[in-house]
Amino acid sequence: MKPSLLLLALISLTTVVHAETYTIDGRHTYPVFEVDHYGFTIQRGRFSKTSGKLELDHGRQQGSVDVTIDAASIDMGLEEWNKHMRGERFFNVERFPTLHFVAPRFHVASGQAGRVEGELTLLGVTRPVTLEMTRVKCAKHPVLPRELCGTNLETTLRRSDFGMTYGAPGIGDEIKIMIAVEAIKDS
Repeated sequence: MKPSLLLLALISLTTVVHAETYTIDGRHTYPVFEVDHYGFTIQRGRFSKTSGKLELDHGRQQGSVDVTIDAASIDMGLEEWNKHMRGERFFNVERFPTLHFVAPRFHVASGQAGRVEGELTLLGVTRPVTLEMTRVKCAKHPVLPRELCGTNLETTLRRSDFGMTYGAPGIGDEIKIMIAVEAIKDS
């Protein structure tokens, strides 16, 4: 093989992405949100069904994520309230059954804080969203014979940016979101 072809082949090999795929663990991943309720209290809710994939290239300290949240899995602690939140005035789950977040590329370093910049689709509207990572940890799962990665994410967004305006201004426009995420490496 000619030296120039050998060099080109070596360069090609070093640029191959060695990403590992992880599946979001829905038992340990759920978005929680907070919203001001007429200035009296901060109300909290969560979504209990989250799924998706995470790809991490530890050598390059980068990754990508694609997550889907079942809008009907909203849990406010009272079924009557859950039905109201699933309705047309809020999440309109009949028409928009999922929330979707995708970040095609982000920087990640084990143990460090960071940012995940991506796009969130809610009520059929897609907007840029930046999630702040407070830490990242990947290690052997304490029970399963596979690797587990976890992080905590936070952001604040305006629900009106996605067309959710019912109850404003009494029901706050700013929504704080906190997400504990665990993902198990695919075998």
